[in-house]
Amino acid sequence: MQCVSPLNCSKELRSQSLLGQELIGTPFVISAYYNSLAILGCRNSVWLRNSETTTFVQCMTFCDENSMDTRCNGVNCCHTKIPLGLQQLQMTYQTVRSVNNSRFCGFAFLADQFWFEVDYRAYNGLLNDLLNPFEQEFVNATMVLKWELDNWELSRHSSCERQDKSIPPYGPVSSYSYDMFTVCYCKSGFEGNPYLPNGCQDINECTNPATNCPDGFTCINKLGHYTCRNRGSRVQIMFISIGSGLGGLILLLGLWMSIKAIRRRVKAIRKRKFFKRNGGLLLQQQLSSSNDNRLEKTKLFSSNELAQATDQYNENRVLGRGGQGTVYKGMLTDGKIVAIKKSKRLDEGDLEVFINEVVIVSQINHRNVVKLLGCCLETEVPMLVYEFIPNGTLHQHIHDPNEEFPLSWDMRVRIAIEIAGALAYLHSAASMPIYHRDIKSTNILLDEKYKAKISDFGTSRSVAIDQTHLTTRVLGTFGYMDPEYFRSSQFTEKSDVYSFGVVMVELLTGEKAVTSVRAEKGKSLAMHFLDSMEENHLFDILDAKVLKEGDREEIEAVAELARRCLHLNSKRRPTMKEVAVELEGIRLKKEGSNFQQNYDDREFHSIEVDEGTSDFSSISESSLMDTNSSFYFSIEAQHPLL
Repeated sequence: MQCVSPLNCSKELRSQSLLGQELIGTPFVISAYYNSLAILGCRNSVWLRNSETTTFVQCMTFCDENSMDTRCNGVNCCHTKIPLGLQQLQMTYQTVRSVNNSRFCGFAFLADQFWFEVDYRAYNGLLNDLLNPFEQEFVNATMVLKWELDNWELSRHSSCERQDKSIPPYGPVSSYSYDMFTVCYCKSGFEGNPYLPNGCQDINECTNPATNCPDGFTCINKLGHYTCRNRGSRVQIMFISIGSGLGGLILLLGLWMSIKAIRRRVKAIRKRKFFKRNGGLLLQQQLSSSNDNRLEKTKLFSSNELAQATDQYNENRVLGRGGQGTVYKGMLTDGKIVAIKKSKRLDEGDLEVFINEVVIVSQINHRNVVKLLGCCLETEVPMLVYEFIPNGTLHQHIHDPNEEFPLSWDMRVRIAIEIAGALAYLHSAASMPIYHRDIKSTNILLDEKYKAKISDFGTSRSVAIDQTHLTTRVLGTFGYMDPEYFRSSQFTEKSDVYSFGVVMVELLTGEKAVTSVRAEKGKSLAMHFLDSMEENHLFDILDAKVLKEGDREEIEAVAELARRCLHLNSKRRPTMKEVAVELEGIRLKKEGSNFQQNYDDREFHSIEVDEGTSDFSSISESSLMDTNSSFYFSIEAQHPLL
C-alpha cells in the first residue's frame, strides 16, 4: 500500500488525505508501535488531526544543504509517532519559507522503523534534488499494519504471555503474535496454531522415536503427555492392586481409629473441664461433708442420656423458660418422664447458687416438694433432672383457669394446706432449716392428682438450727417479697410466711400479685387486700368461684390467716407450722360432726392427716380448745428425718 503524498509549497495551511478510506471496513489498523509519520524536505510543518480543533502530532523540518545526517532528526527530514488504532489519516501542512505556491517542497508519508534504518539512507540523495523546482517521483516506503479478529477465542491448550522487548516485523519467527507485546503458543505436549479454536492438538509422543520407555515398559499416549506402563503379567498387576488396596484400607482404618481416639480424648477433656467449671469440685466437697444418704444417692446423668431424652433439646420439648434457665420435658431410657432444667451459662459467682440447689433439693423428702432425680455437670451448661409434674403451675390455674377442671374452693383450701405443710417441713422438720426465699404461684406445680408441689430452690438457703436469719443481697419476686426483708436484707422464716400469704390472697381473689393498674398507684395485691380487710370490703374483692362455693365463716377464717401472714411486722406473723395447723383446723371444722362430738367428750383421738401434706399425724385432745371459732392445735411432728 502506497501512502506517500507530495507536498506543494504553501504559505497558507493546506489539508489533504495521507491515507484515505482504504482500511475502513477491514480488520487492519495502522500500527502505532512500528510506524512513524515522516516528512522529507525543509521548512515544512505538518499536523495530523482527527477534527478541525484536535491535533494529534506535529512534525517540522529545517534546511541544511550541507548536512550529511541520515538520522531524520529534523534536518531535511523529520519523523514522529502516530496515535493508536487509526485506519485513515488527514494532515494539515504549511511551508514556512516564501515560495511560489506551485513549487514542489517535499513528501509526507508513513514508514516503519526498518525503512528509517535501511531505505532512508538510499533516498538520502533525494534531498539535493528536492531543492530543485522539479517534482520527484517517490513511491517506495514500507508501512506495517496490525490486525485483530473479532470474538477472539484461543485454543484451550494454548497459553499467552506479555513480552517486554519488541518483536521484529520481518524475518523468520517461531510464533504468532496478535498484539504488540503478547505472544501465544501451544502448551507442552500440544502443537498447532494457538490462535484458532482447537488449534493446538495433542502430540502423540509414542510415535516419536526419541521417546523411549525403559525395557519391559510400554508407551501409552495421554492428553498432553505420555506414561510408561510395566508389561508384567496380569497376575502381578492384580497382586499389586490388591496389596495397594489393602494397604490403603489399613491406612484409612488406622487413621479413622486415631481420629476416634483423639475425639474421645478431646471429649473427655471437655467433660472434665465443664465438670470443674460447673461446680463439680464444689459438689464433691458438699457430698464429702454431708452425712445425708439421700445426697450421696443423687444420680449424675451423662450428657448423652439427657440429649437423647430431650431429642437433642428440641424446641417442641420446652416446658418453660425463666431467669435461671430453660426446662425441657424428657423421657429416660427406662421410660420415665422427667423435667430437665438446663441452666443458663453460669458465671463463677453463680456456681454456688446452682450447687446450692442440688444440695438442698437432694436433702428434701416431702410429697409436696418436687423431687430431684439427679444432675449433669459435664455439659457446657449444668442441668438438673426433676420428676415431671404434668398439670402446670398454680399461677396458670388461678389466672388462666381450665374450664374442664376449674379450681374449686375446696381445692384451693387443700392446695394452701399442702403448701403450708411443705414449708413447715422445710422450716422446722428438715435435718437443717431451709428457707425457700422465692415462694410464688409460678413455683408451685400441680401433679396428675392436682396435688401441690413446691419447686425452684435455686435461691434457697439452709441455715443452722440456732440461726434466726440470713443476711444476703435482696433476691425474690416483686409482689411476693417481704417488705421487712427488702429494707433490712435479713431473710427469716417469716419472710417465707409473707410470700405464702400473697399466694393465699391469690387463691382468695383470683388476682395477680402485681398488675399494671395497681403498679401505677404503687400498690401490690397484698396492700390492696389489707386495705380491703381494714375497710370491711373483703367480699368485694373475692373470686366469683370462692363466693359461690365457700362458706362465709370459712372464707373469713382463711382471709384472717392471710392477713396475719402479711403483717408488716414479721414478729407478729405466725410461723408456717402454726399456719399449717390453723388451715388444717379450718378444714377439719367443716368436714366432720364426728370431730365435734369427740371434742365434746374430751377424749384423745388420733386424727389421720394426709401424709406429706402437713406431715403431722396426730392431734392431742388435751391441747385442743375452741376460742372465738378459732382452732389451736398442739401437733406432734412425725417425720423420718427427726
